Amino acid sequence: MKQMPTSRPRIWHLHLTPDHCTIGRHQQRIMKSAATHHGSAQTNKRRLARMLQTLRATAPAMKVELDHHTPWELLVATILSAQCTDQRVNQVTPALFRRYRRPHDYAAADPVELEALIRPTGFFKTKAKNLIHCAKAVVDTFQGKVPDTMEALTGLPGVGRKTANVLLGNAFEKPAVVVDTHVKRVAGRLHLTRHTDPEKVEMDLQQLLPAEEWTEGSQRLLLHGRYVCLARAPKCGLCALYTDCHWEGKIAR
Repeated sequence: MKQMPTSRPRIWHLHLTPDHCTIGRHQQRIMKSAATHHGSAQTNKRRLARMLQTLRATAPAMKVELDHHTPWELLVATILSAQCTDQRVNQVTPALFRRYRRPHDYAAADPVELEALIRPTGFFKTKAKNLIHCAKAVVDTFQGKVPDTMEALTGLPGVGRKTANVLLGNAFEKPAVVVDTHVKRVAGRLHLTRHTDPEKVEMDLQQLLPAEEWTEGSQRLLLHGRYVCLARAPKCGLCALYTDCHWEGKIAR
């Protein structure tokens, strides 16, 4: 009987470093240590307090950039800002606010006319529908006044947590953490959160900030993301938070 040749045992080489685990020649996994880049809650509280102090000194302005005079106007502008820049919304709202002044006006608006006015903001058919239905709910349920609670606001058509927090923090001066795409990106790069889900990011930031700084803190992170920590071409050379930034992708100075 012919003896079958025995196969040579496969030898795997395991190489460990603090950030890498390499098995063989072709399998590699990056193992970023949570302890290395995500400090304790107390450490991150101190880091965030320090970073906000830096932003206060280098970028004093922190108000919401959507032009408005009333809570209803801010609600309208925030709904229009979905998938649209604040600058473009501010170009549209002067004529819109002259034509429709109160929730009652929007509730009775002709959809075609409203769509024409808000067309430059994109998704104008959906936004017009949401504005009309939202106005009807405000008129019918809240006697024409924008409600000032998270539960009531998120019950309105076209209003999610982000929009509700914009209203709570800026129209009603209640503590609120706004998480938009900029805040989510900056909080992630600064290792203030491990999450990408906006509501979880919101909860993480709430744990790191005293309630009286929720609105200001999130707005400063938002503006930092809008003007400095850009998605595709971050301006690391101009970043006031460079030394506190633990993002692996930051550009060396």
